[in-house]
Amino acid sequence: MTKHQFIAGIGMGMVAGAALGMAMTGSRKREIKRAADKAIKAVGEVVENLSDTMGM
Repeated sequence: MTKHQFIAGIGMGMVAGAALGMAMTGSRKREIKRAADKAIKAVGEVVENLSDTMGM
């Protein structure tokens, strides 16, 4: 397994967890959309930080 595959796996796991959490809340559409946007931004930041740390 390469570093890239590892980071991609972490990102997919976080997205899947966020999606599952949002599906279980049953909130309004607008709140779900905001939470999804925040989750996507957070995943992007985490992947960027990890890749910078690993020197990719």
